Amino acid sequence: MRTVSSSARSLPRGAADVSARPRFDEAGATREGTLSLGVPGLAQGRDAREWTPDDLQIAGLVPMSTVDWPGKFAASLFLQGCPWACPYCHNSAIIDPRIPGVVAWSALEDLLARRRGLLDGVVFSGGEATRQIALGAAMARVRELGFGVGLHTAGPYPRRLEELLGAGLVDWVGIDVKATRGNYEAVAGRSGAGERAWESLGIVLAHPEVDHEVRLTVYPDGPGDALAVARKAHEMGVRSFALQQARDMGAPDGFSATRPGWDDQVRSLARDIETLDFDRFIFRADS
Repeated sequence: MRTVSSSARSLPRGAADVSARPRFDEAGATREGTLSLGVPGLAQGRDAREWTPDDLQIAGLVPMSTVDWPGKFAASLFLQGCPWACPYCHNSAIIDPRIPGVVAWSALEDLLARRRGLLDGVVFSGGEATRQIALGAAMARVRELGFGVGLHTAGPYPRRLEELLGAGLVDWVGIDVKATRGNYEAVAGRSGAGERAWESLGIVLAHPEVDHEVRLTVYPDGPGDALAVARKAHEMGVRSFALQQARDMGAPDGFSATRPGWDDQVRSLARDIETLDFDRFIFRADS
């Protein structure tokens, strides 16, 4: 087992800050829409236009990260908005989808032009990156510039995820699986969240050409089903699994990542998960 300090990245400097956590998603929690991959005619219905990278609502840009894509040097884009309301979210200030982006797409292109040969790729994170219709066009542009593409997702939009992977736009996915199906609503705050997330994990695994890491974050008041989640992931064929200990930084007001004896409980859980013999298991401790 490899143990490292928590690598969950908090809200990037300059991102919008909000205090309210909306119970809606303007992209549609029950209606996914169709992604534009930069090809005329792919967008349909109310999204019947060709979306471009300039349409992305970007809350923050980290010029170089060594933790957001394991083994790679990557620039990380944090996209505004998420349909879920997890109590431990370390980027809680960028959850509200009504807040416009504060970083222009041109800032990323300027960065990539300066750091060609230094960066391996770009990670699209959030918030929830797959919530934004322009994501496909942005990924296609990054690949056109000669960089790899990584994606952080919690899997709320499985059809969009399938479109991205099926189009060959993604090299690596870090997917959060938060609980067993029956406990998901208590964590994500949405009915049906478990079905969507586990379906999305199945989609990732159906694309063996795309590397992956499944991440599970545990916190003191959580459902306590982490070992069951890990066992199910192993049964499904997950190769790389990470246990992450939640932290206070960036989380909503009132959240506490500690309680007496919690660190020891999490370390014991990590040892239990290690016995499942994933190809790669990493424990990201909050210290």
